[in-house]
Amino acid sequence: QVQLEESGGKLVQSGGSPRLSCVASGRGTISVYSIGWFRQAPGKEREFVARLSSNDTPYYADSVKGRFTVSRDNAKRTDYLEMDSLTPEDTAVYYCAAESKWYFLSAPHEDVYDFWGQGTQVTVSS
Repeated sequence: QVQLEESGGKLVQSGGSPRLSCVASGRGTISVYSIGWFRQAPGKEREFVARLSSNDTPYYADSVKGRFTVSRDNAKRTDYLEMDSLTPEDTAVYYCAAESKWYFLSAPHEDVYDFWGQGTQVTVSS
């Protein structure tokens, strides 16, 4: 069992660069998990943002490619989503999620993820 907790969400101006953290706790070796980042804007479905597989391969949605970066610190059991050049369209609740079976997939459906955090709000003002 793994528990995930996101933090770092905030109100930023357009062009801002916040960094979200996803801390994992619980049993097992965290490095075996691939961590996905998703977001849900008001009135919209949750969508894939980025992913760092357990073999340290990053994947990004086209909408964030070149602006967002995923990374991991295994010693701290923490994954990061560094965001840059934000626009109001990036406003959403951001979630991290973990799964341990499909590391070779670039953007598996959210249903494959076994564990989810509670989300953290990012609001971008124009």
